[in-house]
Amino acid sequence: MAEENEEVKTFKDLGLAESLVEACEKLGWKTPLKIQAEAIPLALGGKDVIGLAQTGSGKTGAFALPILHALLDAPRPKDFFACVLSPTRELAIQIAEQFEALGSEIGVKCAVLVGGIDMVQQTIKIAKQPHIIVGTPGRVLDHLKHTKGFSFSRLKYLVLDEADRLLNEDFEESLNEILQMIPRERRTFLFSATMTKKVQKLQRVCLRNPVKIEASSKYSTVDTLKQQYRFLPAKHKDCYLVYILTEMAGSTSMVFTRTCDATRLLALILRNLGLKAIPINGHMSQSKRLGALNKFKSGECNILLCTDVASRGLDIPTVDMVINYDIPTNSKDYIHRVGRTARAGRSGVAISLVNQYELEWYIQIEKLIGKKLPEYPSQEEEVLLLEERVSEAKRLATTKMKETGGKKKRRGEEDNDGEDIDKYLGLKDGKSSKKFRRR
Repeated sequence: MAEENEEVKTFKDLGLAESLVEACEKLGWKTPLKIQAEAIPLALGGKDVIGLAQTGSGKTGAFALPILHALLDAPRPKDFFACVLSPTRELAIQIAEQFEALGSEIGVKCAVLVGGIDMVQQTIKIAKQPHIIVGTPGRVLDHLKHTKGFSFSRLKYLVLDEADRLLNEDFEESLNEILQMIPRERRTFLFSATMTKKVQKLQRVCLRNPVKIEASSKYSTVDTLKQQYRFLPAKHKDCYLVYILTEMAGSTSMVFTRTCDATRLLALILRNLGLKAIPINGHMSQSKRLGALNKFKSGECNILLCTDVASRGLDIPTVDMVINYDIPTNSKDYIHRVGRTARAGRSGVAISLVNQYELEWYIQIEKLIGKKLPEYPSQEEEVLLLEERVSEAKRLATTKMKETGGKKKRRGEEDNDGEDIDKYLGLKDGKSSKKFRRR
């Protein structure tokens, strides 16, 4: 297989229809990525596929293109042709956008079924009989149970994207119910960055004689990624974060935290220091999550504070640096986080800030990736020159969090300004930023 793939130069070589090859060219996809070169011919040949590949490897194209090719060959279907299940709303929206871009020449219609959006609006889209349904398991199941005329009884393709995350306790029950409502005579594609025991179990349940593809070695990080760590006292973590972001001024950065409240607090701290930071987390309303993501993707702000809801699948191709502000307790999440940079051959930087309470988790990460990482070079005396300014910024941010209700107002994010995008960008309240710049 490897020798064959080395000869693949274009999407046409994979056997795709001319209109899809043209769509790839319009998107700037010149040559197939490894997962695409391996998965697409197998999928076109009618095989069920398990694809293991790291984030940023081109998984969406690997399953979207064969489905669109099959849609072209089929008589115009009156029923729903394919369903793609995703663990996050943002990823579902992005997958649908890619289907529509690739299928623009053939008039493909998609409907996105995710939480946080009005059921009635989605029902109207379902009534238009789209070819592709993309959604999160809970909302897709809601519609299967309650929306008249919506059925997967003639579904031809099922895709489980980020399958390892679809099998956690939040989705497992909904996923099992959906699997009972779709025909056994179908093609199934299962894509995941990691092969867990649950994914193996799912493989046995819903795939028939699948072909397994690994586009990278297990749990590896890409070679172009420069990975470093810094061991530090917990009380100095904020100073180091500000120092690194200042040193890398102008870069696009994603900063990962363990909790939703930490994304809000850190975004406020950084904004107080004149940095264009914005949070995205599961406690924000859907419109604000998408708004924050769009501000980051468009370059209006260059620092995204996020929980692991944003660590996988989101199409942010220009990230220069990932900072692990909190070390993940599940070391596999490290792979997904740092996969946000050094995508498709680009170089990138990943820096982990490790305090005295997180050392054990960090050691597990080094074991998983099979390498000892170098330490981020910095002089502590120089970093701690920021301490007074950072402490004041944190005091102001903490006060602001209390004023807007902190944890108590999670249900009312639409009304509080803790998630107000314009304020995070400093467009409505720039006084504190200027104050800190002058010091």
